[in-house]
Amino acid sequence: MGSSNTEPFDFKSHVARIAGVDIPRDKRVEIALTYVYGIGLTRAQKILAKTGVNPDTRVKDLSDADVQKLRGAAEGFTLEGDLRRQEGMALKRLQDIGCLRGRRHRLGLPVRGQRTRTNARTRRGARKTVAGKKK
Repeated sequence: MGSSNTEPFDFKSHVARIAGVDIPRDKRVEIALTYVYGIGLTRAQKILAKTGVNPDTRVKDLSDADVQKLRGAAEGFTLEGDLRRQEGMALKRLQDIGCLRGRRHRLGLPVRGQRTRTNARTRRGARKTVAGKKK
């Protein structure tokens, strides 16, 4: 077979894991960080500025030290499962105290005062046809 490399590719050593998420290897670090729940573009830019990592670097080109710095900076924020749990508990609290926002969440209606006579299809789901009024 010649000189083909038959060793299995060690994928683990080339994957950057931050907050329990494998971030994509071929994207710029600035964009790849946004794959972590709780990190948007602004927060990603702040993390990169704090750690001194170049935002234009591809994830696959990061050194292990850079990945460790990013991991350390990301630990200062509430991310992934903890953040999801926190948001879920906030919604549950609103529903338990029976306030308007909680009731709207429970009924699956728009929460922030939008009209429901027309539109609001995202929250209300597909149309259910109601029989017209007889004359």
